Amino acid sequence: MRLKAIAATICVLAAVVPSAALAATHHHKKKTKPSYYLALGDSLARGAQPNKAGVTLPTNEGYANDIFAARRHHIKGLKLKELGCLGETTTTMIKGGCPDKTTHNAKGSQLAQAVAFIKTHKVAFITLDIGANDIDGCVQNGNIDTSCLNAGLAAVKANVPTIVKALRKAAGPHVRIVAMTYYDPFLADYLAGSQGQNLAAESVDLAKEFNGELTSGFAAGKLKVADVADAFDTYAPFSKTTTAPGIGTVPVSVAEICEHTWMCAPTPVGPNIHATKSGYSMIADAFEKVL
Repeated sequence: MRLKAIAATICVLAAVVPSAALAATHHHKKKTKPSYYLALGDSLARGAQPNKAGVTLPTNEGYANDIFAARRHHIKGLKLKELGCLGETTTTMIKGGCPDKTTHNAKGSQLAQAVAFIKTHKVAFITLDIGANDIDGCVQNGNIDTSCLNAGLAAVKANVPTIVKALRKAAGPHVRIVAMTYYDPFLADYLAGSQGQNLAAESVDLAKEFNGELTSGFAAGKLKVADVADAFDTYAPFSKTTTAPGIGTVPVSVAEICEHTWMCAPTPVGPNIHATKSGYSMIADAFEKVL
């Protein structure tokens, strides 16, 4: 009887152990959902830069790529989702109609796409840059179109709170959302004689007003702010100078624009408002300070 009992016990163990082992193996292979870094906004969010022919195209050398490269070492399984569109304004982000279909060919607005993505995916954090295209076209041939500027600032004031409130509602209170201020590309006009220097000075005042409207709008969704304007010394007085290679002695703010954007590049590549690889790295660093 004792031998029979032992034999029975061995049979039971033989049946149970493989099942337990299989269960452990199955548990080990179970995959968790990946976390996403969601990058939203305009051409800067897509790392846009001009090619040799001067055509502005998205690249994999933008600030979102730099942030992703740094953060993926801290967040296991992190993936990058880019929804930014070249030419996006605050209005088209809400209503749709972004002009560049190569970077945004999905139906609906970028905001609607973003909200849907947030609701169906695990989002670790979000970055946003929006508003520059509302006013960039207001500076033409060395002049600022005041009516265009006022309309653009009004659109930013009305639309940015709508955008950030929608993102915050979808993401909830604990997902970090960071938006950015902008550098002033028109500081490059300082190199065009006295008239250009007057325009550059006016553009700084415009940048202060514009970035102020953005910052107020970001507060509506309790967003953190990456101060890109400060990173580029946008508001530094013209009396603060440095020696820029190939240019000479210029204000620090002008040197930053010439070195880290394509505004001072010769044609056909420049002038182009977008950041260079080093400029995008500076933008990424500004985001990293508050992420």
